[in-house]
Amino acid sequence: MNFLRRRLSDSSFVANLPNGYMTDLQRPDSSTSSPASPAMERRHPQPLAASFSSPGSSLFSSFSSAMKQTSQAPLGPMESPGPSTPVVQRPRILLVIDDAHTDWAKYFHGKKVNGEIEIRVEQAEFSELNLAAYVTGGCMVDMQVVRNGTKIVRSFKPDFILVRQHAYSMALGEDYRSLVIGLQYGGLPAVNSLYSVYNFCSKPWVFSQLIKIFHSLGPEKFPLVEQTFFPNHKPMLTAPHFPVVVKLGHAHAGMGKIKVENQHDYQDITSMVAMAKTYATTEAFIDSKYDIRIQKIGSNYKAYMRTSISGNWKANTGSAMLEQVAMTERYRLWVDSCSEMFGGLDICAVKAVHSKDGRDYIIEVMDSSMPLIGEHLEEDKQLMADLVVSKMSQLPMPGGTVPSPLRPWTPQTKPAKPPGQAQLGPPLGQPQPRTPTQGGPRQAQSPQPPRSGSPSQQRLSPQGQQPLSPSSGSPQQQRSPGSPQLSRTSGGSSPNQVSKPGTTLTSQPRPPMQSRSTSQQGEESKKPAAPHPHLNKSQSLTNSLSTSDASQRGTPSEDEAKAETIRNLRKSFASLFSD
Repeated sequence: MNFLRRRLSDSSFVANLPNGYMTDLQRPDSSTSSPASPAMERRHPQPLAASFSSPGSSLFSSFSSAMKQTSQAPLGPMESPGPSTPVVQRPRILLVIDDAHTDWAKYFHGKKVNGEIEIRVEQAEFSELNLAAYVTGGCMVDMQVVRNGTKIVRSFKPDFILVRQHAYSMALGEDYRSLVIGLQYGGLPAVNSLYSVYNFCSKPWVFSQLIKIFHSLGPEKFPLVEQTFFPNHKPMLTAPHFPVVVKLGHAHAGMGKIKVENQHDYQDITSMVAMAKTYATTEAFIDSKYDIRIQKIGSNYKAYMRTSISGNWKANTGSAMLEQVAMTERYRLWVDSCSEMFGGLDICAVKAVHSKDGRDYIIEVMDSSMPLIGEHLEEDKQLMADLVVSKMSQLPMPGGTVPSPLRPWTPQTKPAKPPGQAQLGPPLGQPQPRTPTQGGPRQAQSPQPPRSGSPSQQRLSPQGQQPLSPSSGSPQQQRSPGSPQLSRTSGGSSPNQVSKPGTTLTSQPRPPMQSRSTSQQGEESKKPAAPHPHLNKSQSLTNSLSTSDASQRGTPSEDEAKAETIRNLRKSFASLFSD
């Protein structure tokens, strides 16, 4: 006991004890009764585990309860934290790239991301933007716009982009593909995606995707107009038939398109292509009755028919009559097939012409920069705003996710324990290292190798947690090299075995004797054990406790085996605290 007092008074040893150790040690010793007979042990198996007459029974129960709490604490859920103050999320910045004719801020007024985060709209054209993109810092956009005669200069980091303007046009001399690259470099999400916006900067490139759909669906389901591509003017010698439509480079709104009636006009256009130093396409002229436009905004579909009134062969030039028509399955197939190109188009439209002979020809597909037409302009803009809010709500929250404090930690298997963690003694049958005098780290306990024997020979420890083989039923005795020691056997019925240096001795099981009286058991428990010159008592106590802290893997054994285990523990603790 003096050794334990000195041990517990050490500051480094006490600091390594879990919470509740010292409180448990200060509790008064509970009065215990004398050992009961085996018949009483059958009727009351649980009280016998704690009915030790030795002075260290209270210390043993305190250590056992504290070590159980320590082993079970990581598996339980952590305490719920107190109510925390709500964190105000910063508003999400939406950059709308469009001209000033449409005020997109009113269409996003009152809308919130996930119903709780405000949306701040910044609107500008490509010509009013500049940026700097970083690998880890995202994209910083500089905006210089003029609103009502006032120049506004602002810098911000957008969270989402809505592209409603063409990024490239040869006719107007506008090339903002570098800005699209910078926005993609900054990893910004957009509608449509910046990847598709960059791919739509070349109409022949987009038409090549239509050719793939044409070969996939066939001419009956996807009637694509016949077209020829020329990278420059040199291959443009003649056309297979006339009239033809020549399209120069990449332009919009009917610009760069010429109708050629004969071979002489065709040669003149070839010289213009040489001066423009660009590519060109030719396609057969179709005497159309009306134009068809099928648009898709999210999951909303609309189909329009446009008829020229002025008699111009370009239906989008001059006066025309526009009306909405029924959305057929044929039209839906066209727009759904085109919306899958370039990773998916959330907003797109398909243009086709209906000839006077009753046949349809698909001539072009447009992306999110398409102009809105018809009587439902406000509805279409509201659909775009709802689509953008839906896409923004699907994005992960910035800053990453933090595991909830209410979530229990999952146990992880560690290959080895670092120094500084208390462990519960050496493995059975292995050399036991000397422990440091100031409560240093001990070696991890490895599982005991399996022993041959029937399941009926296994029995539980005093706490009913770990099955003990017959060879390990008695407490382990150990000695240091150079001092031979005889191990105590169960009642002296089995011969003593001399321990070898660096090994542990185990006692053979003795058949339970019902003729032994209670008084003889009490006297036998009070016999002092042989002195142990170099025995570390705290380590021996830890070795004894390690059996009670094992997981409950065993099965109930016979009552006689339990009684034998109780008697062996009494002898061990009597020898530990005899001095």
